[in-house]
Amino acid sequence: MHRILAALWLLAGTTAAAAEPWRDSAIRLLPQGYVAGTATHTDLAAMTGLLAAFPAGADDPRTPGSAFDRGHVLEVRLARQGDALLAVSGTLRPRRAEDRLRQPRGADATSSDALLDQFEEMNREIAARAEDLPPGTVPCDLHAWSTDRDPKGLNVRAEPSTKARILGTLPPPWRFKARGTENAPESGWLTEFRVIGFKEGWFLVEGAEPPGRAYEDETVYPRNHPRPYAGRGWVHGSRIGAAYANGGTRGGGLFQAPHVHARWTPAKNGFREAISVGDSPKRILACSGLWALVESHDGVTGWWRSLCANQVTNCS
Repeated sequence: MHRILAALWLLAGTTAAAAEPWRDSAIRLLPQGYVAGTATHTDLAAMTGLLAAFPAGADDPRTPGSAFDRGHVLEVRLARQGDALLAVSGTLRPRRAEDRLRQPRGADATSSDALLDQFEEMNREIAARAEDLPPGTVPCDLHAWSTDRDPKGLNVRAEPSTKARILGTLPPPWRFKARGTENAPESGWLTEFRVIGFKEGWFLVEGAEPPGRAYEDETVYPRNHPRPYAGRGWVHGSRIGAAYANGGTRGGGLFQAPHVHARWTPAKNGFREAISVGDSPKRILACSGLWALVESHDGVTGWWRSLCANQVTNCS
């Protein structure tokens, strides 16, 4: 997956243009409950324009947005008033596949039509897996690790509830020596797993690996290693973490909705620097497709495309 994303990053051309002069006037026409995105399209021959828009609650963990929804566009009628080009009326409608929008210069050079089409195809593949998930589960495709330091491990449950049956556990951080040297991170190796779904604060996971095994030769990995529950089950969102991976999109901040055309807000890591690939969010709140709703260390809540659980490299 990461090789694919890196290739898509290279495919992305600088397709941005200057911000449309009518955009600010169009924002005032948006119905309550929607937030303007960054992308626009202008047809001067028809004197019309399109402005990306997304539900206001898309960055709220109680009402998270969907990566499988293209969002909306505000279709506006344009008019010249003196030297100004303004939006004078508008209609909000669902965005169609043929609505091709452009980003303003400096906002994002990685949202070319080809790149968007590639990610939509990935989303369709992920959405098709919903049939194999419990009812009401949002399909996701991310990687994460357990942050639970309870010596008993993190409970993996049969349903997204603290009252549900415990299927097994994921080990807490584990330290070991290989080839006579201390090779583990200072706090120990974390248990990694794949996230395949989300529902009401809980993440559906599978494929958990013994902590640190992926980073050591099988011939030297201790035989007495912890054995995590590797099947499918639910873990609470307050007990998982991950690193920002290269999702082929803009770094340094988070999106208001799981789409590169949504509003973008700068965000900081734990060192008060702009977030980037390899950093970790403070919290993971939800997921949809390849996107994760996270909280940064400076309190910004928003979406980032692609999380990884690599504890050695920066997931680029």
